[in-house]
Amino acid sequence: MDNITEYLPLLIPLAVIELALLGYSLYHIFTHTKYKTGSRTVWVIVCLVLSGFIGPILYLALGKEDS
Repeated sequence: MDNITEYLPLLIPLAVIELALLGYSLYHIFTHTKYKTGSRTVWVIVCLVLSGFIGPILYLALGKEDS
């Protein structure tokens, strides 16, 4: 259990960045109606199921409409 304290300075910022990215992606999904691919429901599911960095990054790369 002592080993986890060695990694906390790295894990805490990563967790904050991950939550901020997820929050921004969900905010953008719910405030916009046009997407490059998919629909609102698909992107919410993708972001929540793949809620690590993968889901929000997929949305920002493949779903976010430039407007």
